[in-house]
Amino acid sequence: MSDFPEADWKILRSLSPVAQERFCKRVLEEVARLIADPSKGHHERYLAMFKLIRRRDNEFGDAFDDMRRSTAMMQLAHIRHHQLLAEEEFMRFSQETRDAVLSFLNL
Repeated sequence: MSDFPEADWKILRSLSPVAQERFCKRVLEEVARLIADPSKGHHERYLAMFKLIRRRDNEFGDAFDDMRRSTAMMQLAHIRHHQLLAEEEFMRFSQETRDAVLSFLNL
């Protein structure tokens, strides 16, 4: 969708670093829990961490890599899906954009 509104594009660009930090914090907390699990051996923990990082890296890419206005709606939907914006932050977007993101997520 290349007709992402300019005002919403500016909001998304300003909130993207905040959402990235939240995503990374969440992943690092997940990794910390995995590697601290004494019920598993070192190799099991390593493999679990590797799988988690690979999965989360793909999710990170969907939400943040190569952000352009033509992909902004989809990326905002990924950000919303992962609950990386507070409700007040999401409400800063236009009604049209919020409706489009919510419609996409309800598919």
